Amino acid sequence: MSRVCQITGKRAMVGNNVSHAMNKTKRKFSVNLVKKRFYIVEEDRWVTLKVSTSALKTINKKGIAAVLKEAKANGLLK
Repeated sequence: MSRVCQITGKRAMVGNNVSHAMNKTKRKFSVNLVKKRFYIVEEDRWVTLKVSTSALKTINKKGIAAVLKEAKANGLLK
């Protein structure tokens, strides 16, 4: 599975390493992903998601049910 957040859709970005002499070489900025289990009270089941740490903060703020509903509306989850 690719390194993509299942809630926000964040993925790796491409940029340059820039040396002191201003030489540029390609590099990747990876997403900070965590594999996490969440308990959904409404469905009485556990769900494992690969989420970015910023998505974890959103889940802590809004709740897992609201965030999953938003992700489904945006087409990120089935």
